[in-house]
Amino acid sequence: MSTRAIQFLKRQGAVFEVIKYDHDRKGAVFAAQAVGFPLDRTIKTLVVQLGKKQNALALMPGDRELDLKRMARACKAKRTELTLPASAERLTGYKVGGISPFGLTTPLPSVMHSGLLACDSVIINGGQRGTMLKMSPKEIARLLKSDIADIARP
Repeated sequence: MSTRAIQFLKRQGAVFEVIKYDHDRKGAVFAAQAVGFPLDRTIKTLVVQLGKKQNALALMPGDRELDLKRMARACKAKRTELTLPASAERLTGYKVGGISPFGLTTPLPSVMHSGLLACDSVIINGGQRGTMLKMSPKEIARLLKSDIADIARP
């Protein structure tokens, strides 16, 4: 099945590989284990609230936690907080556990954790639970026009 994320990537001529797995739990840890990929190269897509009606995506390695203060600085916002799951689903058009930064129903700016650029390839959600996309983090950043910053907790 082709998701909006996969359709978006095909339209952009992106190079990626689709990896399917049996999804029975949400989270980067489970996804990485299910497909046999390193957790530090498995990207989790977090939806953060920057203020009234402003949101952004944080693209984080699965083994790290988002630092909300660093994210606020990267977004030039006074503060940030994680959105509630229902809000994240409404904004992205994807179910939690399947949120992809590609093909969103509401385009959102994104910030990629700088450490991810050192990887030759990463996996990122493909817009459906049980679907991951293996691709270059530099390609992800280019396609999303992501800002790059150290947004992980030290």
